[in-house]
Amino acid sequence: MSENIVSINGKDYKPEDFDENQSYMIEQIRFCQNKANGLRFELDQVQAAQNAFTNSLIASLSEESKAEAS
Repeated sequence: MSENIVSINGKDYKPEDFDENQSYMIEQIRFCQNKANGLRFELDQVQAAQNAFTNSLIASLSEESKAEAS
C-alpha cells in the first residue's frame, strides 16, 4: 500500500482521485488531527505542572502545620 492512500469506511482512495473540495477536506482533517495531537501534548504538560504545584502547596501546608504544633 502506498502512503498516499486514504482509507475511509474501509475503502481505499487515491488522493489524485479526489476533487478540489474533497482534497481540501482531507487537508482540514489532517490539520485537525495534528492540532488535536498538539493540544493533547500541551494538556499533558499543563496537568503535570498543576500536579507539581498542588504537591508543593500540600507540602508547604504540611510544613506549616508541623511548625505550629511545635
